[in-house]
Amino acid sequence: MGKAIIIGAGIVGLSSAYYLQQSGWEVTILEKGDLSDNCSFGNAGMIVPSHFVPLAAPGMIEKGIKWMFDSKSPFYVRPSLNFDLAGWGLKFMKSANREKAERAAVPLRDISLLSKDLYAGLTKDIGDFGLTNNGILMLYKTDKVGEEELHIAEQARNLGLDVASLSAAEVQTLQPDLKLDVLGGIHYRCDAHLNPNQLMALMQKYLLAKGVKIIKNTEVTKIIHEKGKITSLLAGGKQYSANHYVLAGGSWSPEIAKRAGFKIPLMPGKGYSFLVDDTAKNMHIAALLCEAKVSVTPMGGKIRFGGTMEIDAVNDRININRVKGIVESIPKYFPGMHPALPETKDIWYGFRPCSPDGLPYLGNSKSLQNLTVATGHGMMGISLGPATGKLVSELINGQSPSMDINPFSANRYA
Repeated sequence: MGKAIIIGAGIVGLSSAYYLQQSGWEVTILEKGDLSDNCSFGNAGMIVPSHFVPLAAPGMIEKGIKWMFDSKSPFYVRPSLNFDLAGWGLKFMKSANREKAERAAVPLRDISLLSKDLYAGLTKDIGDFGLTNNGILMLYKTDKVGEEELHIAEQARNLGLDVASLSAAEVQTLQPDLKLDVLGGIHYRCDAHLNPNQLMALMQKYLLAKGVKIIKNTEVTKIIHEKGKITSLLAGGKQYSANHYVLAGGSWSPEIAKRAGFKIPLMPGKGYSFLVDDTAKNMHIAALLCEAKVSVTPMGGKIRFGGTMEIDAVNDRININRVKGIVESIPKYFPGMHPALPETKDIWYGFRPCSPDGLPYLGNSKSLQNLTVATGHGMMGISLGPATGKLVSELINGQSPSMDINPFSANRYA
């Protein structure tokens, strides 16, 4: 087959390595960090066919403007004199309409369902990473949001997804050990959850045992290309060359793309999460708190709470008010849960790579014939990782993709 170099060791990069190695490629992964804290680690660990409505959805611009004046809000765009942000924002505004959101639903559903199927096979190869197929609950407290969620649930049924609309009492029956204060909920039985920390560790271990090289703390600083092909790249002061290259750099993808001579409109969306010890009042099914936009996932004897989408340049600031917003929302839905504001050292944050239309970039570059782009998965990196890796492998091997990937074209803004 030949040699493949993957830039980025998040779940998309590792999944691409997994399927390429299986099909006979000699794979090297170059990762700018130390593999301890990329966005895949602090993820809510949800596998979500239910998420067929993209971030650039109808009404998001109005909500975003309102939320900009609330330091604890779940979505925030930090104003700045940044041409990349301005260009991204204009594209986001053009995408946030009903027609484009409806067009995105089927491809997002299909890639999610493909990924969910592949996760079942992954457990046989790499071991137990807490894959739990009992769905995800969307919990709402207000009539307005309830109407929105019931409408989306009806769309989900029309897309063939397994969904149940529940009263407050029915939700309480599903979570018998927790006191709930909600108006109702939607049970997306098509969804699942897992432990991302275990998944990432097991994937790395499996790949290393299969001969995949994972080179840490190695940032790609130069990409040399001529006549429409990458010939080599410089990373960590060394030169690397391969037959094919995969750009899976997450939120760092735009600067890597610039070094290869093209642009990917993408902005980092900072999210926060923290773990609390699970209590005797145990949680069985992962949940999303609709008004608060907070995720709640049982994970290895603990519960992970996560939330916020802060569109900004990559930075190392912790906006403690955003974390307070997550903490303060929890007892509103679970009156018996009062987690303390975590210490700064216990707050995880990461940068989700957000495309302006809410769809991932997945496909071969039109300017460089030996480069495949796999980035821009936003909050759904863990959810879509295996499917993306399989599709990357199929593209590189010249096979028919498992699904139509034209809506995810890496060149749609070129």
